[in-house]
Amino acid sequence: MVALFGAAGVLLGLPLLVSAAPSGYILERRDFDFEAHLGNLSPYHKAPLQSGLKADLPADCKVEQVVLMHRHGSRFPLSNELPFITNLVSKLSNNSAAIQKAKLPDNLAFLKEGYTTTLGVNDLTAPGRAQLFQHGVALRLKYPQFEGTTVLAGLQDRVIESAQWFAQGYFGREWTSLNATAFSTLPEDNQTVSWITPDWTCPNWDYNFGNNLTVEWGQLYLPPIAKRLNKVIPGLNLTSDDAHGALFACAYDLAAHGISPWCSAFTQSEIQDFEYELDLLMNGAFGYGLPGDMGPILGAVYVNTLIERLTNGSGTALPIYLEFGHDTSIDLALTGLGYVKDSPPLRNSANGPIRTNRKWRTSSQVPFAAQMVWEKFTCSSSYIQRPASASTAE
Repeated sequence: MVALFGAAGVLLGLPLLVSAAPSGYILERRDFDFEAHLGNLSPYHKAPLQSGLKADLPADCKVEQVVLMHRHGSRFPLSNELPFITNLVSKLSNNSAAIQKAKLPDNLAFLKEGYTTTLGVNDLTAPGRAQLFQHGVALRLKYPQFEGTTVLAGLQDRVIESAQWFAQGYFGREWTSLNATAFSTLPEDNQTVSWITPDWTCPNWDYNFGNNLTVEWGQLYLPPIAKRLNKVIPGLNLTSDDAHGALFACAYDLAAHGISPWCSAFTQSEIQDFEYELDLLMNGAFGYGLPGDMGPILGAVYVNTLIERLTNGSGTALPIYLEFGHDTSIDLALTGLGYVKDSPPLRNSANGPIRTNRKWRTSSQVPFAAQMVWEKFTCSSSYIQRPASASTAE
C-alpha cells in the first residue's frame, strides 16, 4: 500500500509526517496562532491530523520505498513583494513626527522607536537553512533502513541551497565527498519538462490566473485595514499597498528573523483575510483555479513520475528519492491527485465573503520547508482502509 505524509495537512485520510518548527523561531503565542495562518508564507509548523487518523503505521507494517518532494526553506521576499515593505518603511520614516504625536495602542507602540528593514530578496534565510538541516537529520532517523544515493534540486538558488543544507543533515560529513557525484539539478525553464516546475513548459499558463484574484480580493479587505491604522495615527495616510506591506512585513520578518512586531498589529480576521489572499493566489495559479483542466494536467507530470517509481515501471526505481522544489511543486501535485478540491471552485469567491470551510489551505499544505513524503509499505496483518474523501487539516 502507499501512504502520503508531509507538512501539507491530511490528504485523502492519509496521515502526514510533520515535525515541530525549529526551536528559537517561535514568537510568543496568542490565543490565535497567526503563524499557522500566513498561507504559503507561514513558518514551518506541524499540521494537525484529521480526527480518527494516526501519524504512525501499525507495528506489523514495513516501509519499502520513500519518495520525498521538499519545498525550500524560509526565504526573503520575492522581488515583486519587497517594494510593498520598503515603501511602507519610507512612509513611516517620512512621517515620524505624526507617529511620535500619536497615542498608540500597545500593539503599535513599536512604531515610536522606528521600524526599519534589512530584508534581502529571494534567497534562503537563516531559519530556512536550519529547517532544511533539521529535516535532513529527521528523515535519516525516520528511515534508517534506507541509504540515499542521489539528491535532485530544481535549478534555482534557494532550492539548491535548501537541498544542500538538507544533505548536510542527512549525510553528515560524508556529503563533502558525495556532493560531486550524488547531487544534480533539473532546469527550471520553458524547455525542460519537469515534475518540479511543470508550469514552465505550458505556453498557456499565466501567473495572472492567480494574481488577478488577489487583486480583486485585496480591493475588498485591504482598505479597511489602512483606514483603521490611519485612524490611530492621524496624518500618516497609509494606503492599501502600505497595509499590504505591513502584512508582508509580518510574514517575512518571521521568515528572516523569527519575530516581527507587525504580526500583533493585526486582528485575527485581518490575518485570515491575508491567508485567504494567498490561498486564492496559489489555487488560481497552481491549482484548480487554472482554466479548464490545466491544473490537473500539469500536476499529472508529477503523478506519472510517482507512479512509475512506486510501481518500478522502469525497473530502476530507487528505495528512496530526495528531491527539492517549491510550494508550487506540491500544490500542482495535489491538484493532479484530485486532493483538497473545493466545490464550487475557490476562484469564484475572490469577491468575498471568505470561504471559511475551504479545503485548499496553503498554510497547512505548503508552509516554508513543507515536506510531501510518499511511502510504499506492506503489512502482515493490519488492514489500512482509505476513506472515500477527506480534506486538509487546519
